[in-house]
Amino acid sequence: MNIFFFSFGFKDLIDILLVTIILFETYKLLRKSGVANLFWGILAFIVVWFLVSFAFQLELTGALFDRIISVGAIALIVIFQEEIRSFFYRLGARFSSVQFLKRRSAQDDTAARQQVLEVIEACRHMANTKTGALIVLAGAESLKDYADTGERLDAIVSARLIENIFFKNSPLHDGALIVRDGKMISAACILPVSKKSNLPLQYGLRHRAALGLSEKSDATCIVVSEETGHISVAELGEIREVKEEDLFLILHASSTAAD
Repeated sequence: MNIFFFSFGFKDLIDILLVTIILFETYKLLRKSGVANLFWGILAFIVVWFLVSFAFQLELTGALFDRIISVGAIALIVIFQEEIRSFFYRLGARFSSVQFLKRRSAQDDTAARQQVLEVIEACRHMANTKTGALIVLAGAESLKDYADTGERLDAIVSARLIENIFFKNSPLHDGALIVRDGKMISAACILPVSKKSNLPLQYGLRHRAALGLSEKSDATCIVVSEETGHISVAELGEIREVKEEDLFLILHASSTAAD
């Protein structure tokens, strides 16, 4: 089949579908990072390059665009290194989580349930008293680099201990508490801050830190707002406010998947 000046066949249809899927997934990834406009600019440049080099076959202009494309590919890797890392990490996490689920036992489920109940009880009390908190439930990734930035605890998960950590006069309240394998590993940990520009105004530094870590790992981050007492959960680069009755299902699913 000939369309205008192109020869079009079944393989070309498959090729177009694959490119469409790749572009759509790239757009979703960049939209989550708050740089969707950059995607459209790059796409427009690629369309112009295709027309110049292949449709109209302008050799000089096409050669110039080819040089820009070759250098631009390296530049894009540098610019979007965090997004690329996050994409491949999540891809690998999907496969690794299957193995974790296969090894999960009834004892693991009981421990995960108890851990979640203790965290929820602490969040309920802190929400009622409007005590700001940031709690991280580690997934398949150990989060050792982030845990090393805080004070080592290695304590069994306890609602009262969590509340003491985030008490306003506590020296450990300003930072994140990392929970892994049924233990509170470290407190006052420093997390990466999300660079998204489209977040609601009521979200503070704790929310941005929770979102930032969820963009770089499979951890589940819980934030208790000091201003409103509302509870938010950040997972896989998304953050949302949740009701107390929904918190158990969310946290239990993330905890059992990591055991």
